[in-house]
Amino acid sequence: MTQKGTIFVVSAPSGGGKDTIIGAVKSQDDNLVHAVSATTRKPRNSEIDGQHYWFMNVDEFKEKVEQGEFMEWAEVHGHFYGTLKADVEKQVKSGRDVVLELDIQGARIVKFDDSDVRTIFIVPPSLEVLEKRIRDRGGLQDFEIKTRMLNAEIELKARNEYDYIIMNDVLEDAVKQFKQILEEIRKNRQNLKQG
Repeated sequence: MTQKGTIFVVSAPSGGGKDTIIGAVKSQDDNLVHAVSATTRKPRNSEIDGQHYWFMNVDEFKEKVEQGEFMEWAEVHGHFYGTLKADVEKQVKSGRDVVLELDIQGARIVKFDDSDVRTIFIVPPSLEVLEKRIRDRGGLQDFEIKTRMLNAEIELKARNEYDYIIMNDVLEDAVKQFKQILEEIRKNRQNLKQG
């Protein structure tokens, strides 16, 4: 029988680097997969249904909410986003570890519903560095940057609710830390199986 994988919930303030870190770890680890979220927003240019998101209309999404098909869901900027239970369970049952990128509220919901979930919070070295990263990415108005910075301050206060905290100062170090966490969890899982 295949040993079940683990669900990892990863949170960070906007500009915290979670996409970059997860992408780097995934490229080196075939047993780590990214949960595909469902959304009611329209696909962007190169986005593919089932690969980047599961794209659905509002009625479809609400029907899945009513049927309890989401691990968590939220309305963000006028669109619905959620994580489908069936997708995650299928991957975990096949022995793969699944990463969910969630905000604090989503992380709390998933952790509350499943105590086997492991949570990781990625922190910037400082708010000044975070703001510089957000500005360097471009494409945002000053008021949007201020909103993200205010949200970051709130989010950072919740970091102690997480099982692990990774400091994203030097990318290579943050990636290494993430991989060490994965190895530790997998080793513990193996020991439990043998014990």
